[in-house]
Amino acid sequence: MAKSEDGTVGRRKFLKGAAATAAAFVGHDEVAKAQQHSIDDHDHQQVPSDISLRVRALESVLVEKQMVDPAELDDVVDAYENRIGPRNGARVVAHAWVDPAYKARLLADATQAIAEFGYGGAQGEHMVVVENTPTVHNLVVCTLCSCYPWPTLGLPPVWYKSAPYRSRAVIDSRGVLREFGLEIPDDVEVRVWDSTAEIRYLVLPERPAGTEHMTEAELVEIVTRDSMIGVTKIVSPQPGGRA
Repeated sequence: MAKSEDGTVGRRKFLKGAAATAAAFVGHDEVAKAQQHSIDDHDHQQVPSDISLRVRALESVLVEKQMVDPAELDDVVDAYENRIGPRNGARVVAHAWVDPAYKARLLADATQAIAEFGYGGAQGEHMVVVENTPTVHNLVVCTLCSCYPWPTLGLPPVWYKSAPYRSRAVIDSRGVLREFGLEIPDDVEVRVWDSTAEIRYLVLPERPAGTEHMTEAELVEIVTRDSMIGVTKIVSPQPGGRA
């Protein structure tokens, strides 16, 4: 996922131009009003950045003017959060499950092994993969902001960026997992990994029982985004399978 400087500049110019055009069309006063409304409605626990407020305000005005369908916006976000991005990570996980040599490379040098699939670049330059086992369960968080491996998992979910998750994942990891519906036995160690701007983590989930005869393509379909963050386990597709 190489990034060219020309492409980046081009996208920035396009977005800047689109925002300016839309603002001119609907009027600066209305944008300012929508921006204030966005501030008033926002959870004051964490004040968003100026650019976040501007995007929020512009979206509000465009929806009000019926220039944008909010359902279509939600569908685009859902695609990158749940269908496009996480599928890349699922391919990596499924291949590691069926190819011991690849799994060894993945655990030794995740960045290089993931690059074998063509996934890399911005937000995925320095990857570390940690493996779940019967005695160790791994959980990923970014305590400072929302560092996240975009090339393999797509957009970070809203809860991953929230202040409660970022703080409680460290001080009460078992409690957080319990709220996701995952009960970790006392004899299983929970390890919390703090992603940073320099290093991003990906969990290699345990392969569930009953999948021994599934093809790699079929395995890809059962790997979930949340299991690669570590807040859930993968449920066996066989009858009676449990997380």
